[in-house]
Amino acid sequence: MRGKTRILIFGVNWLGDVLFSTPTIRNIKYNFPSSFITCIVPWRCIPILEGNPSIDEIISFDEKHQQHSLKEKLKFIRLINSKRFDMVFLLHRSFTRALICFLAGIPQRIGYATKKRGFLLTRRIKPIDYDSLHRIDYYLNMIERAGLKIYDRYPEFFIDNKDIDYIKKFLEKEGVLDSEFLVGINPGANWLPKRWPKDYWRELINRLTRNFSCKVIITGDEKDRYLAEEIACCFNTRKPILASGLLNLKQFGALCKRLDLFISADTGPLHIANALKTKRIIALFGPTSLKTTSPYPLDNVLILQKDVGCRIPCYVKDCFDNRCMRVITPQEIVEVIEKAKIFKV
Repeated sequence: MRGKTRILIFGVNWLGDVLFSTPTIRNIKYNFPSSFITCIVPWRCIPILEGNPSIDEIISFDEKHQQHSLKEKLKFIRLINSKRFDMVFLLHRSFTRALICFLAGIPQRIGYATKKRGFLLTRRIKPIDYDSLHRIDYYLNMIERAGLKIYDRYPEFFIDNKDIDYIKKFLEKEGVLDSEFLVGINPGANWLPKRWPKDYWRELINRLTRNFSCKVIITGDEKDRYLAEEIACCFNTRKPILASGLLNLKQFGALCKRLDLFISADTGPLHIANALKTKRIIALFGPTSLKTTSPYPLDNVLILQKDVGCRIPCYVKDCFDNRCMRVITPQEIVEVIEKAKIFKV
């Protein structure tokens, strides 16, 4: 007797984009409530999906590392074939991923017919401009065109009690009282033009700790540790807490639940904080488009972005001018904070 419908969702590559795909995963589950759902994402994105009740299994695929060689790709195809999936939703637009699912013998292959891969799909969804919709809606549009019903569109991220307990002990060790106003700042980003200048971060920290009663904690992953140290090095008093490289994504999520204010550029952590309903968020946008990657929902988010005459979105990753970010000043952020009465002064 045939068991549950086995559905594969071949996900996307970046933390924020994987988070933006969670409404699609949930809506697929709504449409196939008794199905067994497996998601494929790069290993670094697995924590985004861990603990998600719509997902039964997560598999890692990383074309640049784990499955870089032909031998490893063939091994991966055999793995997918062995799981006997009934259908796959290809959220990623790549030719390679569609070919993998074709060679793995998945009977129903659904995705945008991009990159000359239409012949590999059994349900070809007409491509739309990647930057014409918010990422959430770009993924939802694909499954809606495939005939599924869409019930909601909010992203979600899950933490558990052990993560909350870890952060409680971490903050206690750093001398943070439960009653203290805690500000998180996230200076990193996956490409340089999205980063706010480090001297601006220093000035902002100085203004925050001088003008308001608060403590500042700098977040980020291991690769952001040096940047965080550079920002913090000039403080002798009111020194910010360095958490960069010390917290995994789940622990960072637990920290977001404790933060009173979080300030970040357009990065995965920004969207995790928003998914977890951090009390207040200030988002700094430069080269990326609010139309495609703005936080959702916007209930607790203030967004700063200036028109500097450049085309948005801008994908010039070697831009060293960075004027779209530099035009947002520390003083402006302080004024926004004061106007919104975020601090009780």
